[in-house]
Amino acid sequence: MEVICIEDSAFYSLVEQVFQRLKEKENSRDDKWISADEAMNKLRISSKTTLQKLRDEGKIRFSQPEKKMILYDRDSIDSYLEKHAKETF
Repeated sequence: MEVICIEDSAFYSLVEQVFQRLKEKENSRDDKWISADEAMNKLRISSKTTLQKLRDEGKIRFSQPEKKMILYDRDSIDSYLEKHAKETF
């Protein structure tokens, strides 16, 4: 058995890099288009009317592949949330 010794800062940096890569890989598996329920959950809203208002005002992108099916762009929801994020003091 081999033992490899590294400084603790190098170890934590390596762990962080592995974590970031796993996170990116997991996000790449996520579907670009999500359902209304998933969009409402991501936006932390409970009203379909609010979701429709965001859609109608062009604040989030959507696709309507069928008459009664509306899908929402995950990236536009993330952008909307980032745009409205407030910086700490």
